[in-house]
Amino acid sequence: MDATAEEVRAKVRERYSIAASGRGGCQDDGCCAIGYSPAELEGIPVESVLGLGSGNPVRYAELRPGETVVDLGSGAGIDVFLASRLVGPAGHATGIDMTPTMVARATTASVSHGIRNTSFVLAPIEKLPLPDGHADVVLSNCVINLSPDKRAVFAEALRILKPGGRLVISDVVQERDLGPIEDDCGCVGNAMVRGEYLETIGHAGFSELRIVEDRPWRTGSGGIEASAVTLIARKPGTEVKM
Repeated sequence: MDATAEEVRAKVRERYSIAASGRGGCQDDGCCAIGYSPAELEGIPVESVLGLGSGNPVRYAELRPGETVVDLGSGAGIDVFLASRLVGPAGHATGIDMTPTMVARATTASVSHGIRNTSFVLAPIEKLPLPDGHADVVLSNCVINLSPDKRAVFAEALRILKPGGRLVISDVVQERDLGPIEDDCGCVGNAMVRGEYLETIGHAGFSELRIVEDRPWRTGSGGIEASAVTLIARKPGTEVKM
């Protein structure tokens, strides 16, 4: 692993450790948003709501009872808890995150609220500790833009999905190459240009890609510099109905 990639991960881990501890962090920056309605948040552990997302992928995932869901970069667990409610006791939602304080916060919330169809695992999203064909749905919310190896993330997402499984992600993309920029949250500075991002998903092996939400995220003197998009894609194959 090259030093640059490890430096990126260390910076992200430090930033989100601060957010998980409640001592400020990304939620204080303009690059963060909450895309959830009061009805969606009702009954969700309040400690899981940190305002770190760029969208609401669960809303578009069409989750069904009994499905297995994996959330890449699950943070304090908001999307995992939303998903767990929709898949019910016969289903399961797993969160993967590389920040120990986030995994601890989410795990504590699941235990204290008695939410038994969830689990949280400490691991990088570029190398998932899950078997092939494990999940019906892979989610992610404003996290893949932070990864120094997005190709590996999408390859791993494809690997752990069942044939016909869905990838549903909200993320930030640059609208043109902005070059080296500093933004405290990292949501734009390490993001891919839109065209390259979508091509990377296709090259990983996904099909039927469509964007279901698209809005400006950062605007400069030359217009929109970055956008928040939510997209759906599928792993080719026949989906097994539950």
